[in-house]
Amino acid sequence: MTVGIEMGVSLGAGAEPALMDLEELLATRLLVQGNSGSGKSHLLRRLLEQSAGAVQQVVIDPEGDFVTLAAAHGHVVVDGAHGESDLQAIAARVRAHRVSVVLDLESLDAEAQMRAAAAFLGGLFEAERAHWYPVLVVVDEAQVFAPAAAGEVSDEARKASLGAMTNLMCRGRKRGLAGVIATQRLAKLAKNVAAEATNFLMGRTFLDIDMARAADLLGLDRRGAERFRDLARGEFVALGPALSRRPLALRIGPVFTGSRAGSPTLIPLPQAATADLRALILTRADDEPAAWTPAPRAAPTPRTTPAELMRELGRHRPEPVEAAPTLSEAEIREGIEAVLRGIADDRDAAGQPVAVVYQDFLVRCRMRGLDGEAISLSAFRRRLGVARAGVDEEAAGVDPQADARWEEARSVAAALPDEVQGLFLLLARAALAAEPCPGDEALARAIGSRSPGRARRLLSYIETRGTIVCRMDYRGNRVVALPGLGCETAPGDPKASPGDPKAPPSEVKGLAREGKAVPPEGFGLFAAE
Repeated sequence: MTVGIEMGVSLGAGAEPALMDLEELLATRLLVQGNSGSGKSHLLRRLLEQSAGAVQQVVIDPEGDFVTLAAAHGHVVVDGAHGESDLQAIAARVRAHRVSVVLDLESLDAEAQMRAAAAFLGGLFEAERAHWYPVLVVVDEAQVFAPAAAGEVSDEARKASLGAMTNLMCRGRKRGLAGVIATQRLAKLAKNVAAEATNFLMGRTFLDIDMARAADLLGLDRRGAERFRDLARGEFVALGPALSRRPLALRIGPVFTGSRAGSPTLIPLPQAATADLRALILTRADDEPAAWTPAPRAAPTPRTTPAELMRELGRHRPEPVEAAPTLSEAEIREGIEAVLRGIADDRDAAGQPVAVVYQDFLVRCRMRGLDGEAISLSAFRRRLGVARAGVDEEAAGVDPQADARWEEARSVAAALPDEVQGLFLLLARAALAAEPCPGDEALARAIGSRSPGRARRLLSYIETRGTIVCRMDYRGNRVVALPGLGCETAPGDPKASPGDPKAPPSEVKGLAREGKAVPPEGFGLFAAE
């Protein structure tokens, strides 16, 4: 049996009745779009009134506009303030007894509305198979329950509501649920929800992007899209198997029930003398409660900088403890060097930003009872580069007090940027000890990176400053000369790992220990005379 609902009359010559096939609507769903004031709620009310005696109806009402259907058509009004488990149980009984209801969410905030709607729709969706009777589920302001983007509500509430709306529009047909959703803009509505509708009623809209999208859904050209701007209130363009196979402009018919809110109308202002009006608003009436005085607003708490917070945490002691013994300058220096070596040996610290590693350095110093903040960030960057290069008195293989060239190397490094000082000292150590030139991995580790390419770029940068000279021998090994120190490294494989460098010949090491210039394979820049 085909049930035709008269939604109104078509626009244009003839003004024929515009009918909607209710059975086709139950199978194909409906999407209504229009700006605020275009008549969406009026359209939904017309649909509900015309089909009230033919199919069970469930209305998700965020503004309390449809509760007036209860007196005219026997709908049961369900307050959305019930708990979520109660709403699910009520929804299951609604399907079992085939009662038309209006879920009134007017008293709830946005997040509570989403949770209540999700629970109620979930109860409808999860009903027993024996209760899968046809139900017309009307959702007004659907963009509230299926937003296209995250808003001020929690992610949990948004996901629950969006999932319930998606189930209604995508999987509800086999369970007898026919979704009818209305929204102000298609851009506000989640695509998964809007895409499942087959019938459309497009009302007045003004934004170009909304008109273009509505025209695209209805198969209209650009000129047809501009018609949406000229539609009056209550006029829509319909398309779909339940409405019309071609775009049809129609005017929605009258309704018999009204909204509790109603449309704003102009009423005359009260006519009274100015003195009477002044006394009316400035004098408290006898039956008026005493004026409420708001509590004084607390002064805003000043923001605490990260450095101040770290110092405060360092000073905090949960229980009285004995004062830490005073450390000597030598112990402080040795402790800081140990912390730097620990960070340099930590593989996870490589590649991290210097600011992050600096915070780790401060924490490690506090654990040892050291004042790490005495070292600034720039000084830490320089000392970290030296530590990563493994350049200290023991690792260098030379005595800085006895070898003036080592002190000269440190002075040359001080003139370089902080990022490459450790790299230069690593090369200077290898040149003074006549060791092979470090490989790319060792150079990258000296700058706190895992990228050999970046190490090669910084090596080229130092060479452009005239501090070093690089060359490759006939075997593909790299030799780095330091003209300012009058020495150079032994040939080293650039691809050698830091733990297995090519060992230089023993006679070359002997020349280096005697303080003589090292001729690497006869091709050195500083050949012995």
